[in-house]
Amino acid sequence: MHGTLYIVTIRDNDAHEAASMYYLQGETMETIARHLGVSRSSVSRLLAYARETGMVRISVAPAPGERGTLAGELNRIFGINSTVVRVRDFDTGVNRLASVAKVAAERLLDLVLPGTTMAVAWGNTTAEVTRHLPPVEIPEVTVVQLNGAGSSTGTGVRYIDTTISQAAEAFGATMIHFPVPAFFDYAATKAQLWRERSVRYVLDTIEDADLAVFGVGAFDGDMPSHVYSAGYIEPNEIAQLRAEGVVGDVCTVLLREDGSADLDINDRASGPDLTTLRKIPRRLCIVAGEAKTIPLIAALRARLITDLVVDDRTARKVLEKVRFSGAKVRS
Repeated sequence: MHGTLYIVTIRDNDAHEAASMYYLQGETMETIARHLGVSRSSVSRLLAYARETGMVRISVAPAPGERGTLAGELNRIFGINSTVVRVRDFDTGVNRLASVAKVAAERLLDLVLPGTTMAVAWGNTTAEVTRHLPPVEIPEVTVVQLNGAGSSTGTGVRYIDTTISQAAEAFGATMIHFPVPAFFDYAATKAQLWRERSVRYVLDTIEDADLAVFGVGAFDGDMPSHVYSAGYIEPNEIAQLRAEGVVGDVCTVLLREDGSADLDINDRASGPDLTTLRKIPRRLCIVAGEAKTIPLIAALRARLITDLVVDDRTARKVLEKVRFSGAKVRS
């Protein structure tokens, strides 16, 4: 791993040999067990270990012919690359998020190449995605925090560091934090701080990013977004924002349902403005939960997303809404 001594163990060698025989040569577990001189259950554990450590990656190709599928319809209407994850009707919000995050982690592995600069927004969703990333050493990767996390009650470092550190450790990457508030009290304070060289370094890194990774925030739901549940915005402010037509946020930049973001609060937000975010070539958004249907539509209409991983129930709700109202994408 980056910056640490990686020791190859006998278990690693056995797991690699078992995985090669099972996945590449089509050998049975019984044959592999005889070859390695272990039990069949030991082979099963070696194969599980190979998957968990990233030695083996399993992916499912898109269904042949997307026409008429949920993913195909999302792609056709919004011009994106989407992956729709099937979830069970009785799944809790936590289980649904875990299912979507596992698929998103696999999608992320395909998008990160040598030399990639990846900008990651903090939140419950991205934290879960990075938790599912297996260790895969990719040279010269940089992970930069996409938006600030400080508030009147704390710096947010502990919460954010888990997400950013997990992403950096998974790829053996250089890590850049963004130690500023999520929302400034005054737009003028933000404008002054944005002139500081240390802050400009982070902002320039974000502007030069190849890939952005983020979720969408929603006011409601069985798993409220951290921006709202952790007190970054006061309840009376949320009520006022609702009155102004705000439905949620992307990277702490608040949006109306039509994708517009011309709001006073965004002059105080630390997240990238919509123009900056759109300039990043690949923008992976991960969404789980029907409460995020309208915020997701807002992000899609604002053209903030190039790649989407979403659960099937939310995807279906999005399509129902846009078919009823008309799929208006902002220019």
